[in-house]
Amino acid sequence: MNRVERLEGMAATTADLPWWKGAAIYQIYPRSFQDSNGDGIGDLPGITRRLPHVASLGVDAVWISPFFTSPMKDFGYDVADYRDVDPIFGTLDDFDALVARAHELGLRVLIDQVYSHTSDEHPWFAESRRDRTNPKSDWYVWADARPDGSPPTNWQSVFGGPAWTWDARRGQYYLHNFLSSQPQVNMHNRAVQDAVLDVMRFWLERGVDGFRIDALNFAMHDPQLRDNPAAPPTGRPRTRPFDFQVKKYNMSHPGIPAFIERIRALTDEYDGIFTVAEVGGDGAEAEMKSFTAGETHLNSAYGFNFLYADRLTPGAIRAALAEWPDEDGMGWPSWAFENHDAPRAVSRWWPPEARDRAARMKITLLACLRGNVILYYGEELGLAQVDIPFDQLHDPEAIANWPLTLSRDGARTPMPWEAGAPHCGFTAGDPWLPVGEDNAARAVDRQEADPGSLLHHTRAMLALRRANPALHHGAVSRCECVGDLFVIERTAPGQRVLCLFNLGPSDVAPPADLAAGTVLAAANAATPATLPSYSALVIEP
Repeated sequence: MNRVERLEGMAATTADLPWWKGAAIYQIYPRSFQDSNGDGIGDLPGITRRLPHVASLGVDAVWISPFFTSPMKDFGYDVADYRDVDPIFGTLDDFDALVARAHELGLRVLIDQVYSHTSDEHPWFAESRRDRTNPKSDWYVWADARPDGSPPTNWQSVFGGPAWTWDARRGQYYLHNFLSSQPQVNMHNRAVQDAVLDVMRFWLERGVDGFRIDALNFAMHDPQLRDNPAAPPTGRPRTRPFDFQVKKYNMSHPGIPAFIERIRALTDEYDGIFTVAEVGGDGAEAEMKSFTAGETHLNSAYGFNFLYADRLTPGAIRAALAEWPDEDGMGWPSWAFENHDAPRAVSRWWPPEARDRAARMKITLLACLRGNVILYYGEELGLAQVDIPFDQLHDPEAIANWPLTLSRDGARTPMPWEAGAPHCGFTAGDPWLPVGEDNAARAVDRQEADPGSLLHHTRAMLALRRANPALHHGAVSRCECVGDLFVIERTAPGQRVLCLFNLGPSDVAPPADLAAGTVLAAANAATPATLPSYSALVIEP
């Protein structure tokens, strides 16, 4: 049996898996993808227009960051109406058209759900804060002041300052783990759980294929309102009061998995629904496992192993993969190198002169990891972090912690579509953030015209992943670090693939026993004899 016949046989096994197992997912930040009406802000019709580009990459699904009704104090992660589209993004009809077009192109649609908090303009909160006896009085986390009038606990918010704000209407404090305009939902309340599950059903009935659940480990707090302990020194700069505590009681409550079981019971009523949780914090790995264990929890979770890392090292990759062994009952991981909350990876990890080469190696690495892989819009172009002047910042975290931040705005800049067009074809108006001169040079049309571009390389690597079961969903049977050389072996029934990555600036000679076989892919002129700087080699022995 030749290789083609063998792969065709293995493809049948792949087809028996859930669509999401081994999937490549493309994250779209709607404000920045494509503007259709000239107001400088991306929208749902703009996304629909550009879906053929996304489909051409060979991804399985799109994940769309929040587009719901919101005052936009945290740019959509402060939801004022879970069941409607904010007018800046369009209408529910526009969303329905997006889903229909995506499905025509063979793309699944995932949407964000933000259940740990709402906007303070949400009708639930307006009712809850009215008094202490209304029907939704316990839908948020309220607590009396300490005898001296100070907040109920020492908990600190992620964006800086105490996690409690005084409300004179009730004569109590309310909890907010993020902005004071993002009050914490009381997910211990069964009625609140019922309400958010109804929201999920609303979108399932509109045809979505799954959900990315934001900040899920913040969904429940310690009802005893115990103070967090002080965090021991780590040697890293502490720029926020949040960094001085072990977040033991304001998040990560052991009751969250039981709520997740209710989510899974709902999604199991529909065919092919995928759920993935964002899980950050010091105990993220343990929580991700508890959130995804067995067949009664979420399908997947992802943390911040790479998103906040200031370097990409063989040891960090090996440690991340080791957390997810191929064992019965173990959840399925998802991986992202970039997203809307973290500076662009090419800017975090490499100096300007190395970025073009390193970006090709990075995409190859992502395609070879065991788990689902998430590409952030523009990652296929090698977009870099844009330096946003203080007077143009929108990100509340960046403004509050200036200048000790690279800002999330710098990773949310408009997608460059046409190098020679005003604002690179993103908008006919004034863009909400600048495109960035360096990123304009990486525009889609320019890379489409260059067969050697990162865009074409990304397509090739995703096609490689899809065509080889060992890369798509196989186990990690070997994982080694030798200096800057990182090696993983992926195996599936009938196939074994070796993946070699030089993460350093100097040439590396791979061990002879690792370099024999059929070369499936090579990035940056890698050969079985030599791996140049920031190169990759994928071999089937």
